[in-house]
Amino acid sequence: MAWPLDHSKARILISNDDGFYAPGLQVLVRIALSISDDVWVVAPETEQSGAGHSLTLRRPLQAREHQPNWYSVNGTPTDCVLLAVNLLMKEKRPDIVLSGVNRAGNLAEDMTYSGTVSAAMEATILGVPAIAFSQEVIDGEAADWTPAETYGPDLLRRILKQGFPANTLLNVNFPPVPAEQVKGIRVTAQGRRKNGDDIMEVIDPRGATHYWIGHMQSMRPYAPGSDLEAIDHGYISVTPIKMDMTDNETLSDLQQAFAPERATG
Repeated sequence: MAWPLDHSKARILISNDDGFYAPGLQVLVRIALSISDDVWVVAPETEQSGAGHSLTLRRPLQAREHQPNWYSVNGTPTDCVLLAVNLLMKEKRPDIVLSGVNRAGNLAEDMTYSGTVSAAMEATILGVPAIAFSQEVIDGEAADWTPAETYGPDLLRRILKQGFPANTLLNVNFPPVPAEQVKGIRVTAQGRRKNGDDIMEVIDPRGATHYWIGHMQSMRPYAPGSDLEAIDHGYISVTPIKMDMTDNETLSDLQQAFAPERATG
């Protein structure tokens, strides 16, 4: 894909992990339609939050067409993007894949679990540029989609004009404040916060023990320049994520450690 992209002619594929009928999907459709008329939707038929980059291998998948270019799939976000790019849109692949808008942020270690980010990961692996969008929410409160609705179209245009490298996806998070309270946009690094999970043990009426995995514990202050800090201070966070997870420094050390010994004698 050549940058900058002529967004008015862009073929856009949208997926998510909250499911085909999720409000955030409709938000992202409106964002996409603000820049192009060629918008496709291929999303899971049911919520797949926390599915990560999982692929369905042990059962067949079905893609149900609801209207032209809009499909639901009985699988994961990864399944949806794979089917869309390699089958449903094979005559003309998408120019870019947008995933979301997820209800809840995908920050720090969330990205390793997130189906939203994983849809973008699959697109990146398939050679299609991708952006994941998430709207942070406050526990117990309804999602306020106005930051994504208000800032999403211009943010997308700016990204398409600037571009980003192959094998890299962008992870965008909107803060949990009304649009008029958003302070701006920060380009950030992936933060870190996981130091335990809230796990609840419950006993069902038959006496069996079950467990609910709750929210990760978060410890402030967050690292300067991180996605967590940006969202905590009311900024939109844009984080570039590389698909190559090789630790090059350790790679070099290990190559030296396992280098064949020089022949002596």
